[in-house]
Order: sequence, then structure tokens, then C-alpha cells
Amino acid sequence: MDKQTFYLLQAITKEETERISSSCVELLSSALSDLEGCGSSAPPRAQLEADVASFLWSESAGDLLSDAAWVSVAQRGQQQRSGLAMKTQALTPCVQSLCSSLDTQLRARLDDLQHYLPPQDSGETSITVLIMSLFDQSPAPGQALRQGSVACVRHILQHIRSQLSPRPDNLTPVLFLARLCQSMAELCPSLKQCILGKQTESQPTPKGTPRQGKLPRSSRPTEASPAQAQWAQVKEELLSCSMEAYRIWSNALSKVLLDRFGTALLSQSPGTVLSCATCWEDVEIQEETESGSSVTSTIRLPAQPSWFVQALLFGLCVEVNRVGGQAVPRATLQELLQTCVCQALDQYTRHKDSVHPVTQNRALQLLFDLRYLSCTLGGKAEEGGAAQVQEACDWLESFIDPFDLDVFTPHMNANLSRLSQRTSVLLGLLTGLEKQYSSRSLVHSQEVSNILPLANSNIRFGLLPLSSSSSRKSKSSGRTSETSRPLVRLILTQNDSWNRHTFKQMEI
Repeated sequence: MDKQTFYLLQAITKEETERISSSCVELLSSALSDLEGCGSSAPPRAQLEADVASFLWSESAGDLLSDAAWVSVAQRGQQQRSGLAMKTQALTPCVQSLCSSLDTQLRARLDDLQHYLPPQDSGETSITVLIMSLFDQSPAPGQALRQGSVACVRHILQHIRSQLSPRPDNLTPVLFLARLCQSMAELCPSLKQCILGKQTESQPTPKGTPRQGKLPRSSRPTEASPAQAQWAQVKEELLSCSMEAYRIWSNALSKVLLDRFGTALLSQSPGTVLSCATCWEDVEIQEETESGSSVTSTIRLPAQPSWFVQALLFGLCVEVNRVGGQAVPRATLQELLQTCVCQALDQYTRHKDSVHPVTQNRALQLLFDLRYLSCTLGGKAEEGGAAQVQEACDWLESFIDPFDLDVFTPHMNANLSRLSQRTSVLLGLLTGLEKQYSSRSLVHSQEVSNILPLANSNIRFGLLPLSSSSSRKSKSSGRTSETSRPLVRLILTQNDSWNRHTFKQMEI
């Protein structure tokens, strides 16, 4: 390729990539304008961005591909993904449309560059052959395309960052930008091909077992090429922008929920206290007198957290599920819960500094609330959070008679255990981020109505309430414990003969 052709090709490539970035920015601006006033008059796609859960749980024609019965997922290309695969990653129609537009334009640019390459001996004109020729025989066009593609992505990111601003009244545009940056590298395979070239092709797996002492070529450490370094940097910039947008959403959400929490906690009016009151449990206890006789008495203890505590946790669940919580980065969810724990503890500290007296019943309820929050979200708190929780608990226990506290504590622990087990399904992602069911350390008893002792593995049933104690004997015995046999027989009487045969096999 002579110098004049090279400069001409470089100018054309730069102009085309700039046109692609400008086109994507226009589409992005149009989508954001639709999301700004996301109401009943907004386009259907914009409404799905505001409520991703409605998109995830609605059926559409493209959920399953026509050849899904005989073509495996491993045999499909990047562009042949079903609608269900998109929904599992919360890739909404707006995100798919923008990424598809960028990918189509970059692929068209790759096809245009084919005319500047030497003719191929084989008759193949696939994109793989084109990329290999582009980057091997003519490095100048490949370098120009790589630089133009990187500049295109950075121009789009510059526009996205200019649109990132805290909007507590409407966080839909921020979440849309977060999902877009999170999925752009995956949904635009042509972008990766433009930057990496033939390096996107996977290396063939060596056949046979290599001799000891010699590493196979694929496992030997290799230095990253400039193209690989640029692609890694582009992905890092996209991820950083996505995390920044998710952080804006988590901060705004935690502020709204914790403001309501603090208002209810600090309020001392009788009406507010009564509206936040929940179920208390009557427990009969037996005490021994000095003469040796036993006296039966009844004590009352909280069995549920206050309504503002339940509203905080349920509000977190609703908002996380509404935006497609399964696709939100785990670091973002951990940061959200960490922020909620810290801000809740700050509200308890403000309550401590108030001049209002605290009665024993009020202290019992607040202590139950705090311990429940600590049991649910305490594992995600930052270092030092446990000490702050203990300090708040000590302050609340100072308003309770020491003798009564010794009597109340075992029964409060039992109530906390049952409550943690019953609400584990409702709280969903809030209780299973770092290690599934690790927050159930207070659970020491098994409820009678729980059927999960029939399960071999706890992790397999992540959406069901789990038992803390195993009621099955060792696998070598091959028999279910006596405590679960009545339940098995009850289930057998309510199912058909096929289920009856299955449960009989489990009892054998």
C-alpha cells in the first residue's frame, strides 16, 4: 500500500468512526429524553426501562429461538442469543437496540475495508478471513480502525458521563446508562474484532497429555500485545462508568429509604409509636421460689420488628428486584447494604443523643429491631460496624431491668431465629450476597412445617427457607429421620401415585 492510499484510508476510517460515534450519541440522547418523562405516555421500551421486573416476567415471541430444541447454546454465535438469555442479564430492549446499532455500523465498516485488501486465494469472505487479512497483510488499516474504534467508545463514554447526575425523583436514566456500559463490550462483538483483530479467535486446544516438566504452549505466560492492552483498557473504562452510575443509584436509594426510617425511629408521639407497633408474644415461664416450689408467670416479648424496619428491608427488596437485581454487580449490592447498615446505626446514635426517655417496652422493641437488622445485614457492614451495633445494644439494654433481661434473652433469641428463617425468602438478595445463608447464625431450632429436611443439599434450593439443623441421618444409613416421616406421609396422601412411589423410594 502506497503512502497516498494509506493517508486516504486513514482519513476515511477516522471520518467513518466519528460518524458512528455521533450517530450513537444521537440515539443515546433520544433514548434519554424518552426516559426523562417516563410515564404512561412514554414509549413502551422506555416504560420497561423504568420497571425492568415487568420486562423480565413478561412473555415475548423471541424468548426461545425456533431451533432451540436441536441447537445447543455452545453452538450458537454471539448474535444468536434468545430473549430469555437477555432477560437473565436484565438486558432491556433499549440497551439491546443501542448496542445492536453500534455493532451493525462497526461491522459495516469492516466490510468496507475489505476493498482495500489484497485478493484472497480462497473463496471465503467471512468476517474472520477479513479480520485476519486486515491485521496481517495490511497493518496500517487495522491500526487506523483500532484507533478509530477506541476513540468512538471514549466519545460515547464522555457523553454518558456528562449525563450522570443524582436525580432522586427519576433514577431510570442513570440505571439505563449503567446497564448500557455494563453490556456494551459483550453485545458488540464487532467492537472487539475492530480492536483485537484475529486475536479474538480462540487458540486450538492441544490434543494429548503433555509430558511432565513441559508446559503446553497455551499455558505458557505470554506478554499482552498493544491491541490486547487497549481492549482491556476499553473494558475497564466501560466498567468504571457503569459502576459510577450504579453508585449514584445506590446512594440515592439508600438516602430515601433511610430518611423514612430515621423519621419513624426518632418520632416519640404516641400515635407514631402505636402505628409502628407489631405483634408481641406471650410466653409462660416457670420460676423457682426460695421454698422450692415453682411459680408460673407470663411475660410479653416482641415477635416482629417495627413496621419501619420491615418497610426498610421490604423497600430494598422491591427496588433491587425492580431494576433486575440478578444483573446488578455484587459489589454494588454490597455497597448498598453497607450504606444502609451504617446509616441505620447513625439513626440509632441520634436516638441515643435525644433527651426523650425510653421505657422498658420501647427498649425491648428497639433492641429486637436492631438485632434483627444486624442479623440480616450485619455481615455486610464495614469493619467497626459490629462494635457500633454492640454499643447501641448496650445502650438499649441499660433501660431494661437486669433480672428481666436475663429471663427475656433466650426467648428473644428464639423469636429472632424463627423470624430470620421465615423472612429469608422474602429478603432474597439481601441475605445471600457473600455466602448463602451465612446470616442465619441465630437459627437454632427447626420449625415443624419446614419440608427441607428432605433435601440432600441446602445450596440447591436457594429460593426456599432452609433448615439450620439437619434432620437426616448420614447417607450411609439411607433413611429419613423419624421426625420427617409423618410429613412425608402427609404429602403422600395429597399427591398422585407417581409422587407416592417417589417418596416411598426416599423412605427406603
